[in-house]
Amino acid sequence: MARKKIKSVFITAKCSDLCHVNFKDEHGNSIGKRDDYVPSWMPEQHDGDYVEIEIDVSTGTILNWKIPTQKELYNSIGILD
Repeated sequence: MARKKIKSVFITAKCSDLCHVNFKDEHGNSIGKRDDYVPSWMPEQHDGDYVEIEIDVSTGTILNWKIPTQKELYNSIGILD
C-alpha cells in the first residue's frame, strides 16, 4: 500500500507567557521587541499562550497566516497612534 503524501504540518507550541517577538525593518534592523503573551494578531484561537501555524511542506508557506495591519504590529510593541 502506498503512503499518502504529507501536504502540510500543523505546529502548536505553548509559550507560557514567554513569546519573544522581534520586529524588523526592511534592512533587518530591530524596530522593537516584546516578551509577553502571544500577540492577538497571530492565527488560530491561541488564548495568548499558543503559537499555532500550518505550513505547506512543498513551499514553506504558512497556510493559516492572516496579514496583520501595521497598526496591530506597532500596538503590540507599545507604540500607539
